[in-house]
Order: sequence, then C-alpha cells, then structure tokens
Amino acid sequence: MSPKKDTKKSTATSKAYKGLSAEEIAAMKETLKERKVAASKEESEQAVLEKIAEMKGSDHAMAKRIHQIVKTSAPALMPKTWYGMPAYANADGKIVCFFQSAAKFNSKYATLGFNHDNANLDEGNMWPSAFSLKALTPAEEAKIAALVKKAVS
Repeated sequence: MSPKKDTKKSTATSKAYKGLSAEEIAAMKETLKERKVAASKEESEQAVLEKIAEMKGSDHAMAKRIHQIVKTSAPALMPKTWYGMPAYANADGKIVCFFQSAAKFNSKYATLGFNHDNANLDEGNMWPSAFSLKALTPAEEAKIAALVKKAVS
C-alpha cells in the first residue's frame, strides 16, 4: 500500500494568477490598433486630442495642459497615442514622453512619464523617469517644460 500524497496546496501559493486586468487588455487592444495605422502628424495629433477629450475632471485638464507644454517646449515631437494614452515621439517615431490618466488603470494619480530609452534625462546612476501628478501649478508646469526640453536635447 503506497502512502497518500498530500494534494492540498499551500494557502500562500494557492492564489491563482488572474491574468491581465480589463484596463490592461483595453490598453493592449489600443496598441494593436495604433500599430496598424500609419497616420500623418495631423491625424496623430487629432487622435491625441480625442483621447484627451475623453478624459474627465483633473485628468482632462492636466492632459490638455501637458499637451500644450510639450508642443511649446519641444515642437519637433510628434503627438501620437501610445497604449491609448497621449504620447510624444521623436523623429524616429520613438516615444519620448507620455501622459497616463489616473482613470486609465484606476490609479490614485495621473502620470507623466519619460521613456528611458529615448529621453535624455540620464543623470548619474539613478534618475526619475515618471512623475505622479496631483495638480498642475505654474511651478509644476515650469518643471515639466524643463524636463521635456532636456529629454529632447
């Protein structure tokens, strides 16, 4: 008679992986749609403005203002959507910075992020590449403008 094996899973390891959230799946679908369309600068900017228009409350206000700051600070960057978010790409089409609304992934704060591969923000051995945004005052707007200018330098 062979001894019975304990087939019960440990409670610490029994939580099943639930996969991607609905928000993550939606972002992936948006990305696939974005990759299929080769858009002109005007069409890309219109897509960004449409994404901003869909946002509510402070997400909408901050995204709209960041769009203006990026266009003024780095006019060479091309607005485009990236994972369904407003983003700004260099001449090679590589994303330099992006805005992520708090509502996008049910986050506490909106995010202004810089793609570390394409943004020239390197500083020593460690530097920030994303910033949580609670509100935009003239002080934050000045910091964003300086960061965007540095990112494209």
